[in-house]
Amino acid sequence: MTKFEIEEINKYKQIIRPRGKQRVPVVFHISKELMPDERTIEKLIKVASNEHVFHHTNALSDIHRKPGRKNPSGTVVATKRYFLPQLLDTAPNCGMRLMTTPFSEDNLSEKKIDELFRRLVETVPTKAYVGSWVPHRVILDISRQGNKALTRYLGMDEEMNENFLFRGNMFGEEKVTDKDLFSALPRLFFRLAQLRLGVLGAAGNHFLDLMKIEEVLDERIAKKFSLHPGQYVFLLHTGSGLFGQYASYFYTPKQKEHFSQKMVLELSRFTFLNDKVDWHRSLEKDLPRWARRDEFYPIDSQSELGEKYYLAHRAAGNHGFANRTMIQFHMEKEIERVLGKKKALRVLYDMSHVYMNKEEHFGEEVIVSRSNTTRAFGPTRMKGTKFAETGEPLFMPSSMSTDAYIGVGTDENQDTFFSAAHGTGKGVKKTSKVPSNKKELLEKMRKRGVKLYNAKSKKIIEQDAGHYKDPTVAVEGMIANKIMKPVARMKPVAVLMY
Repeated sequence: MTKFEIEEINKYKQIIRPRGKQRVPVVFHISKELMPDERTIEKLIKVASNEHVFHHTNALSDIHRKPGRKNPSGTVVATKRYFLPQLLDTAPNCGMRLMTTPFSEDNLSEKKIDELFRRLVETVPTKAYVGSWVPHRVILDISRQGNKALTRYLGMDEEMNENFLFRGNMFGEEKVTDKDLFSALPRLFFRLAQLRLGVLGAAGNHFLDLMKIEEVLDERIAKKFSLHPGQYVFLLHTGSGLFGQYASYFYTPKQKEHFSQKMVLELSRFTFLNDKVDWHRSLEKDLPRWARRDEFYPIDSQSELGEKYYLAHRAAGNHGFANRTMIQFHMEKEIERVLGKKKALRVLYDMSHVYMNKEEHFGEEVIVSRSNTTRAFGPTRMKGTKFAETGEPLFMPSSMSTDAYIGVGTDENQDTFFSAAHGTGKGVKKTSKVPSNKKELLEKMRKRGVKLYNAKSKKIIEQDAGHYKDPTVAVEGMIANKIMKPVARMKPVAVLMY
């Protein structure tokens, strides 16, 4: 039983229609068994009650609460004119990259996989203060021009950027100068960013997985993506790191969780904000006041503050693309060393699942906030890209030892603002017995044919598959709602996670 009036549209779609202070519907693109708890629904209704929210709000299969977040994970919300930074998770462009390999179960042994991952534990740091150093000039160019600045610096194939969301640059064709960057973000952030690329991260379920294609579900598209049964592929999940977090928190009332990061933020505000600049005064006055309020902090997109926020958001987001590229760069070096194959990785797609973007939906230009959901354009909206015949690639993992899926977006998914889930998300009910310690976790994964590497965190058990919803059930709903067309099913073989 629930205190909410939830109307079942069909087996895979539920809706809470407006009443009282709720202004727009809350639409759940999931079956009843994947519905979240009441506290999560309360948060969704709070979002749907905001005066700036457009048309309706969306909850996808990975809908769940996260500590300290006003908006649940697994949502798509559009607004008119106003940015609501607290709709998003901590930092822009947390995302995933799928890389195909020339290896398969026929030519890559378990022993070689183990040797490779033992090397990767050393070269793909998780919890680390220092990653790969790059010159200050390169950091500024990444912020302005996106991933191509790093591929150029590292001597990698720049053609890979065609297989990225926004071609690896959140500014698209917009020209941004150094002066623009320094007008929106403290210089200190760019200096710190010089040390932070190539770090997988210790937060949440950031991972590097080796997966095997178990089953091809769409022969035509799989062929275009160079996928075949038995093939090994890498799935990488990480974000824009500290640079993205600092840029996000700089414009958000939310307080930093860690003392050292809070001190950096306070120092940057002290040295950057100037009482003689109108939008600086507004930000300095607004943040403490809104930190004590239950409502979402609004930023007018047509104000100078709004322009600076959106610029900072996209500049920081570009570091998500670059972070994943630096990790790929180190992976290729280790693959060459262990397996003797140069430049073995080919990017199928790199997608973001935490970002804001101006798009047209239902005949109007709106600001779409995807919080741990991904864009999933169909072939029509992908015209002019490499994916005009297939639709936009998307990935649906769960956690550590369950099946994952590769799919593409469809043209019939306007109800979600052409979006898809980025995973299954944690569920109300456990889907399997959760281990009580790390030894039991390793044994559970071993029985499922998966080997876990690094695993230094005491909280690693919280990422056990038992906490997460069944990916098969989640994908069934996405297919029924025409959110995605499945292309292939994958099984994890080796997992690197903190």
